[in-house]
Amino acid sequence: MDIVLIHPPVSRPCEPPAGLARLAGALKAHGRQYMIIDANMEGFMSLLARKTAAEDTWTRRAALHLEENLSSIRGGRAFKNIGSYTKAVTEINRILEVNSQAFPAQVSLNNFRHDTLSPVCSADLARSFEHPEENVFFSYFENRLSSLMKEHAPRIVGFSLNFLSQALTTFAMIGFLKRLSNGVKIIVGGSLVTSWMKRPGRGNPFSGLVDELVIGPGEGRILALTGVACCNEHTLPDYQPFWHYDYLSPGRVLPFSTSWGCYWSKCSFCPEKAEGNRYSGIPAGHVPADLYALTDMNSPDLIHVTDNAMSPALLTAMARHDPKAPWYGFARFTHHLADPDFCSALKKSGCVMLQLGLESGDQVVLDELGKGIRLSEAAHALAALHDAGIATYVYILFGTPAENEQSARKTLAFVAAHAGTIDFLNISIFNLPRGSIASKGLETYDFFDGDLSLYQGFVHPQGWDRSRVRQFLDKEFKRHPAVARIVRNDPPYFTSNHAPFFVMN
Repeated sequence: MDIVLIHPPVSRPCEPPAGLARLAGALKAHGRQYMIIDANMEGFMSLLARKTAAEDTWTRRAALHLEENLSSIRGGRAFKNIGSYTKAVTEINRILEVNSQAFPAQVSLNNFRHDTLSPVCSADLARSFEHPEENVFFSYFENRLSSLMKEHAPRIVGFSLNFLSQALTTFAMIGFLKRLSNGVKIIVGGSLVTSWMKRPGRGNPFSGLVDELVIGPGEGRILALTGVACCNEHTLPDYQPFWHYDYLSPGRVLPFSTSWGCYWSKCSFCPEKAEGNRYSGIPAGHVPADLYALTDMNSPDLIHVTDNAMSPALLTAMARHDPKAPWYGFARFTHHLADPDFCSALKKSGCVMLQLGLESGDQVVLDELGKGIRLSEAAHALAALHDAGIATYVYILFGTPAENEQSARKTLAFVAAHAGTIDFLNISIFNLPRGSIASKGLETYDFFDGDLSLYQGFVHPQGWDRSRVRQFLDKEFKRHPAVARIVRNDPPYFTSNHAPFFVMN
């Protein structure tokens, strides 16, 4: 066996990991032997299968209904209304919480937290490497990795590390692999690794633990490691290694990325800009043909376009073709989306939902952030999308350096005024990326206690600090009747990943 690629816990267990599907496609196209392990999905199911100490009524009910709840998510019955869905996922999550209590950790359907170790501290990651038996998933990966090394003896094992919630378990798995075989080459890539390596004062913080860190798209490096000369040939992702996993979604979700980075890349708060990531991608005109081929091979029930933002050229290409499956993805507010005819064409192409970054309802704040959108255009886009039957998942960002309490109230007024055209809301509080344009001129401090932290705290120039923002959100914004109705629509834990199924139901 040449290489094994692993998707480690914890991330939302609702669809295959897009990055590993791309790597698998490149390896397959060049005739290389490989194995894919979705350790995230396997780890979740292993944790759910443990005997639950049901010491209270809620936990006993959750344990009794576990198989029923899993079936209702996979079969779609839970998506009949948000109440039944919330009950199902909350009870599944309760089992994860209780079954992880024997360890100093809390596992949920979308997160992993350790009581004493931090994923942004290299010393804590080293501790996880040195003591894998202390990890909540150890009983799972001890058996899985032991069998892997005995039966297949791979030369290279690669980990795809994209989220902080995966970091501690990734290093625990690496530490255990090194115990099994010092000869295996360990490589780690993924978006989180790229961010760590591009942070100010960059350098390899994992010397002696990991043999190689891969920055950016990994297809070229993976092929080189398996003996393939540098090749820029376009290959399709391979999803076949993932379909035997019974993901927590009603049907097959096919995650497909057409680009790396962000085509806009002008927002002052954008981590992509702070890291200097250059935009690259598949020519927009080639995407429909790729989706045709992938749909024929995989018969997906939903396509998830995972780009940071679908460019106008890509949206135009999608609008002209039928990918033969419903789809959704992230886009920016542009004049294209304010055109009713264009939105109708998107709907006919299979678009069921668009995720849209509004950030603020104050034009002054938007201009300061470099968003490049006009509120009037955003309002027309929301109306046009709604009239076309495309759901909107709108992202709002409070507490930016340009915002004050008056600006926040303008955002509330905008959302309330257009509540009839907004289906879902993502409400978050601003974190300042290290090295971003937004940090210039601000008094900053360490927000997290760790040498790998990608964000900083800052003294807000207008006194609009996080505590005041939270108070405004809890006591005013979320309590507004028009906003509260939208907030209640958001699927717990899975959020935008499961939102399209409510629209399609």
